[in-house]
Amino acid sequence: METRKLTVISAGLSQPSSTRMLADKLAAATLARLEDEYTVDVVTVDLKDFAHDIVNNMLTGFPSPKLEEVIASVETSDGLIAVSPIFTTSYSGLFKSFFDVVDNKALTDLPVLIGATAGTPRHSLALDYAMRPVFNYLHAVVVPTGVFAATGDWGDSGDKVRSLPERIDRGAGELAELMKASERSHTVRDPFALDTSLSPVGGFQPS
Repeated sequence: METRKLTVISAGLSQPSSTRMLADKLAAATLARLEDEYTVDVVTVDLKDFAHDIVNNMLTGFPSPKLEEVIASVETSDGLIAVSPIFTTSYSGLFKSFFDVVDNKALTDLPVLIGATAGTPRHSLALDYAMRPVFNYLHAVVVPTGVFAATGDWGDSGDKVRSLPERIDRGAGELAELMKASERSHTVRDPFALDTSLSPVGGFQPS
């Protein structure tokens, strides 16, 4: 069978984390849609384990070896699940900082399923006014269904039209369909490679 690679990014800070829980459920639902046709390589990353490396990368411009491995996993994936807690109406600083150190062209055409968690449903719009624009800027392909989970959603019996299990299944289905059609290159980016338009004698060559 063909192989598809799915990277899961969780920006949860607590332990246990509802953000990680949502990320795991989205990954499991996506895997269930793919595993009959593909061998799926799933890589799950808790950004809190790389917080110091992310800050150092922002200060120095160079990732540590273990952060470079995470970045490479994202950049060479056929699909990405990105989940953040919502603080003060937006994604966490850790979530944004990680994607700030990812090359802004490396996620072009990458299928992405976004998710978010918060205490109350009033923060659900952050998916569309905060998280979705980040990936639109990076030229990723964000699936129509974003999945938001408030504290009360975890006790949902599943009999509501817009229950959390249904939203998870719908978002995962959309991501899986895009991953099936993925033709992304799996070549790992060289972090020291120069821009192709850079002239060895100085200046930039016209494209």
